[in-house]
Amino acid sequence: YFFRGMPDVNFKLTTGLRRNCKELAATLEPSILRNFTKYAIGMDPSLSSSVWKQMMVGQHHGLPTRLLDWTRSPLIALHFANSENDFDKLARRDSVVWRIDENEINRLLPEKYLQALKSDNAFVFSIDALAMLASTLEQYDADMGDSAFVNIEPPSVDQRIINQYSFFTVIPSGITNIIDFLEQHPSTTIKYVIDKKIRWQLRDILDQFNINERMIYPGLDGLSKWIARHYFVKE
Repeated sequence: YFFRGMPDVNFKLTTGLRRNCKELAATLEPSILRNFTKYAIGMDPSLSSSVWKQMMVGQHHGLPTRLLDWTRSPLIALHFANSENDFDKLARRDSVVWRIDENEINRLLPEKYLQALKSDNAFVFSIDALAMLASTLEQYDADMGDSAFVNIEPPSVDQRIINQYSFFTVIPSGITNIIDFLEQHPSTTIKYVIDKKIRWQLRDILDQFNINERMIYPGLDGLSKWIARHYFVKE
C-alpha cells in the first residue's frame, strides 16, 4: 500500500500544479517546467535529459507539478497527518490518512506499461523506465486518459527522500478530481479520519517510534522543528 497523510480532513487530494494554476494547469505546466530547467540546469545539467527528471527535482524543491506525494510507511503518513505549522491546530481539526493499493492501481495501466513493469520485475516505474514509454507530457496524457496513472520512485537525491520512503503518482491531465477517481476505481482505497482529540497522543506515540521532524527532515531544519514542538506551550 501507499499512504498519504494530511493535517486537515477537509483538504482535497490535489497536486501542487492544480492548486497553483487552477483550470489553466495544463496550459501553464510546460512553461513552468521550461523555466525551471532554464534556471536550474547550471546546478543539475542532467535536467535536460527528461521532462520527468525536471518534474521530480522540481517537486522536491517546491515547484508546482502534477506529482502527488505518497509514502510506503503508514507511520510516515501519520507524521504528516499530525504535524502543523501552528501547533494549536493539532487539537482543533481532524486529520486524515489516505491508503491506496499499488497492485490495484497498476492493473488499470495500459498494456505496454504493465509489460514494462513485468519486464523489469518492478511494481513502480523509474524515471528512465517511464521516459522509454512516454518521453513527453502529451504522450503520457494520451496513454492514460482519465482511467489510469503511473506510480514512480524518485531518485535518492538526498537523505530526506530516503527517510520519507517517498513515491509519487503522476496525475494525467485527464484526471481532474483525484478523490472521485480513487472512489470509483480501486475498491480497496481507504480514508482514515483521525479525531482531533487524539492527535497530541499520536504525536507522543510517533516519537517513541522515532518518527519525528529530526528523522523526516535530516539536518538543522528538522532539528529546529522538533525542538519547537517539544517546547510548545498549549493555549
